[in-house]
Amino acid sequence: MTTFEEQRPKLFSIAYRMVGSAMDAEDIVQDAWLNYQRQSTAPDNPSAYLRKIVTNLSLDYLKSARVQREQYIGEWLPEPIVTDTSSPAEELSKAETISVAFLVILETLSPVERAVFILREVFDYGYDDIANILDKSEATCRKIFSRAKQHIQTNRPRFETSPETHTKIVTQFRSALNTGDLSQMTTLLADDVTLVSDGGGKVPAAIRPLQGRDIIMKFLAGLYKRANDMGVSYVIEGCILNGEQGIIGRDTKTNTPFLAATFEVNQSQIIAIRIVRNPEKLSHL
Repeated sequence: MTTFEEQRPKLFSIAYRMVGSAMDAEDIVQDAWLNYQRQSTAPDNPSAYLRKIVTNLSLDYLKSARVQREQYIGEWLPEPIVTDTSSPAEELSKAETISVAFLVILETLSPVERAVFILREVFDYGYDDIANILDKSEATCRKIFSRAKQHIQTNRPRFETSPETHTKIVTQFRSALNTGDLSQMTTLLADDVTLVSDGGGKVPAAIRPLQGRDIIMKFLAGLYKRANDMGVSYVIEGCILNGEQGIIGRDTKTNTPFLAATFEVNQSQIIAIRIVRNPEKLSHL
């Protein structure tokens, strides 16, 4: 048990980056432990065995998830996680590679490319270890990694912003959301800002990505009007989501989260907003 508990944070980190769902990552890690317990003979290297099982269970999940996501209503976004609490997520290393923006890029890789890239780039595993985990040759793993890394570099966010600047701009936007200051919101949005919302067909959300400050402000104004018409009482909280400053909206009467949003910013404005509204992806927040 000691080996498993010691390895759990890293196993969760691998699984979550692979599948983009905290709940499913936890299930995968637990299934790996059950698989380990069923072995009649203890593996020579328990840690390596558990990493291999978690990676391959994640690959199996992705093969089925791809079909599910093709049938998903509207845009699909990863399930956000709070990374400043005492949970397996607390141990996630290299915060940039856990951001929602980065996980969205990982979605464009094939499952095997995703596994190789995560194991090599994020956890610095040797090609011999990766080859053993995936039952492929080292040469093949090197080629897969090179291809995946080139794809990631091509699609990385346009701007690199300091955590302090990111936090400052998102905090200002949160304040404007809480006060309903549409003018301040407008100032904080770039002309070509994009917004993606994931409702999963369960709650109202934009079916397709929105682009442009004016269009997105109309969308946000509509949300405000709907909330006011329905007499909804809410608060927008600041928190660290996936290693970056984000926000969680809660119904003050029930304390139930109704949205979680993450942001990309440049030096002075927000250039992308990703809003998760699907209740199934918010239940753990």
